[in-house]
Amino acid sequence: MLRVDVSKQLGEFSIEASIASEGRVTGLFGASGAGKSSLINMIAGLLRPDRGTIVVDGETLDDSAARLHVPAHRRRIGYVFQDARLFPHLDVRQNLDYGRRMNRLADDAAQRARVTELLDIGNLLNRRPGQLSGGERQRVALGRALLAQPRLLLLDEPLGSLDEERKVEILPYLVRLRDEAGVPMVYVSHDADEMRRLATQIVMIRRGRVIAFGGAEVLPAANSPA
Repeated sequence: MLRVDVSKQLGEFSIEASIASEGRVTGLFGASGAGKSSLINMIAGLLRPDRGTIVVDGETLDDSAARLHVPAHRRRIGYVFQDARLFPHLDVRQNLDYGRRMNRLADDAAQRARVTELLDIGNLLNRRPGQLSGGERQRVALGRALLAQPRLLLLDEPLGSLDEERKVEILPYLVRLRDEAGVPMVYVSHDADEMRRLATQIVMIRRGRVIAFGGAEVLPAANSPA
């Protein structure tokens, strides 16, 4: 369960958003500059709301009235960015293990094997990020986030920097994550087709405000920004 009721002033732009979702994949849909990334940065703990509350899995992470703000590293929330952000000096195996080690989690060989199989990255383990395609880098980034055992996974335009061929390559893996990984996700995109494929509940955002919430019926008929 994800509950967000926040406001934030960012220069001349403001966010006033209220969301309650129990979906496996909550899609945040809207045009560039609508406030989607700022909203998930608040969920992640990277940006502090001016007012309001954020509750994930029954735990309050932000409550302005109580002056509560749980720091990002204590939230158990995974974050996959548009540009993957792998460490270039580490091979894939070391990149995958980074989140687990940073969170001081016990090594779980069965979970590592399951994630490696789920994302089909077993043949990449000895490579460096510079030897990977864009789609492969994103699959490794997803694996690294999952192996940190998050209770929520945030994906900020994870296909945004990929060409159409790479998007077609990675979309089935995102569908598998939704159906098999057992970790709820918040998926940010301005692409209506991606939302139709992946999201189980959709939040449409415009100029920092939630203007619609529901299933695929809230999306525009054509693949165009809100």
